[in-house]
Amino acid sequence: MDKIYLGEYMRLSNDDGYENIESNSIGSQRSIINQYVSANLPSCVEIREYVDDGYTGLNFNRPDFQRMLQDIEKGFINTIIVKDLSRFGRDYIETGKYIFRDFKEQGVRVIAINDNYDSANANGSDNFMMPMRTMMNNYYSLDISEKVQRSFRAKQSEGKFTGSHAGYGFIKDPADKHKLLIDENVAPIIRMIFDLYIEGHGKQSIAKILNDRNIPCPTEYKKLMGSKYCNGNRLFTTTYWTYSTIHKILSNEMYIGNMVLNRTKRVTPRGKAQKNNKEDWIITENTHEAIVSREKWDLVQQLLKRRGSQLDFNENIALFAGFIECADCGRAMAKATYQTKQGKVISYICRSYRAYGSDICTRHGVKSEILEQAVLNKLNEYVAKANVEIDAIKAKVSTRGTELKKQEEKLAIIKQRKRKLFETYSDGIISKEEYIDIKSNYEEEEKQCKALMEVAKQEEQSQGSEKMAWLEHLQKYHSIEKLDRGILAETLEKIYVKEDSEGIHIDIRFKFSLE
Repeated sequence: MDKIYLGEYMRLSNDDGYENIESNSIGSQRSIINQYVSANLPSCVEIREYVDDGYTGLNFNRPDFQRMLQDIEKGFINTIIVKDLSRFGRDYIETGKYIFRDFKEQGVRVIAINDNYDSANANGSDNFMMPMRTMMNNYYSLDISEKVQRSFRAKQSEGKFTGSHAGYGFIKDPADKHKLLIDENVAPIIRMIFDLYIEGHGKQSIAKILNDRNIPCPTEYKKLMGSKYCNGNRLFTTTYWTYSTIHKILSNEMYIGNMVLNRTKRVTPRGKAQKNNKEDWIITENTHEAIVSREKWDLVQQLLKRRGSQLDFNENIALFAGFIECADCGRAMAKATYQTKQGKVISYICRSYRAYGSDICTRHGVKSEILEQAVLNKLNEYVAKANVEIDAIKAKVSTRGTELKKQEEKLAIIKQRKRKLFETYSDGIISKEEYIDIKSNYEEEEKQCKALMEVAKQEEQSQGSEKMAWLEHLQKYHSIEKLDRGILAETLEKIYVKEDSEGIHIDIRFKFSLE
């Protein structure tokens, strides 16, 4: 080879291990290559430099490596030089393919300085040893990867953040990269998403609202902030909010202050991430400040489980979606909208009837306003009862407390009498038969007293527990003027609509009972 058009290739990544960072630094590689070129390649007429800093050696999707391949195709270089073969790549199969097949066919010479390899004068022994070296480089990278993964798992178990990019709504603490701080630029958007969902907007509807307001989606926001983040699951042209993005935000425990890690795994280093089963996630509670309250989070999770029909863009609020069911066939009721002279009317009909007709089930038609008024009346009836019921329960609890105290005092007297009885018997004042007879009476009284105390305790606990909690919860509403999805999620269990020869019957069931 008369004239050498040289391509100097350098690479560095975390695969190399922290202890080797200095020796493998780009500056160190450049120095070694330049010294070698000066001493051994006097016929070099042109030098081009290619540097991939921060890229793994386990694949070849590196910007400057690809640029080097293009320059080879264009005839700009005919020789490649690296410090050692590990800089070229750690995947021994792909590395061998490039060196022994592709470059050889293109007439490109390869020099690996520290491996003492030069394809221009390599003998059989060199060609045999070279694949062995690349294989060892691959195993070395796998070993480093395992060590890094073990270190990550240890940090994750302690609730420390180990991701390269903080999730939407958070930033890394500048003082500690394993801690998260709230990103106040977008925290209001996350709170708005939760509020909109509670109000009755569907996920697709929320996405449309955000897009209409020109609010950047999470990936675009990261780009605007200068991040190199790339969402591998996102379509290349998707630069907007989607149903999936909203669903992930509503389901993400990170927003209530819990660290959720180990959601994905890689079977091979730098391979494609695969989803872990939820039971394999590492969740540590209260590791950072919450963006939404626990109460609001729980409310949203209840609504998500309702599995209401996805709402369309224009009719984006269906108050009873996921709450109303046909009592005869068991299927969910479907929302139907039609226009009258008085205006638009929203009603619910049996989904089986709508899909298959009257051979399967009857219409079960009921207007939304009738349902709303029925639920509102019933709920306000319970709210009105709440104060009276609370006072009654408190009175009963007080009475039971008095009864309990009375029995405790009586029990203390019986025990005292038993002690005196034994003293009387010990002094020979009464006979053994008399002692046993009187003692038996005292023990029977003691048994009855303890039984009454247990009854009083149980009644006190039952009166003051679940029912009391619901009453106090209802009491906060005072008087409800209009229903919303939040109130329904907190109080309503299900609405059953039955139809017979006498007409439509509505059965409203709440999560509590005040009977």
